[in-house]
Amino acid sequence: MAEVSGITFGKAKSCEGDDDAALVAAARGGDLKAFDELVRRYQRRAVAVAYSLLNHRDDAMEVAQDAFLKSFEKLGTLSQPERFGSWVLRIVNNLALNRRRARALRKAESLEFPGDEDRAAARPDPRADGPAETVSADELRRTLRREIDALPPMQRQALVLFSISHLPQQEVAEALGCSVEAVKWHVFTARKKLKDKLKDYL
Repeated sequence: MAEVSGITFGKAKSCEGDDDAALVAAARGGDLKAFDELVRRYQRRAVAVAYSLLNHRDDAMEVAQDAFLKSFEKLGTLSQPERFGSWVLRIVNNLALNRRRARALRKAESLEFPGDEDRAAARPDPRADGPAETVSADELRRTLRREIDALPPMQRQALVLFSISHLPQQEVAEALGCSVEAVKWHVFTARKKLKDKLKDYL
């Protein structure tokens, strides 16, 4: 099990069985319990996908809830009911991206940017306190979260979903709308960047 900012992620099952299509059909017919079962199956992964972009527990849970509401409204448009899981994760991904962009826009509009000298003075030097032994665990954790959040969205999502949430590569690929090979590359690149950024702490 892995925990990030209060959200605990366990390993996902490699498959949910072959009856997603049957549950979708029942839900389309008005069986709310069938849709509740679909939510139960994919809720943890939905939150993980949202968290990989938003890095905020409450926002991730809210996005996941919105995605399930939207999927219920659009259930009749799903052409491959057996692929409900990857479909709902794509909805989560899109909603989280939209919220991340809106959040960044609000921040940019309200932020007063200091001058270069002020930024340099405000930015801590990770080497100033001496060897890595003097760095506290809390400081390292905060730095790691900051550097993960600074990764490009695809690299960040792939890293969090695969390395922290422990989703299978195929499910990560379906959630992000890319190939398994692309997931492998994004994870490799993200890990390399983090290693370079955190070299003074390790």
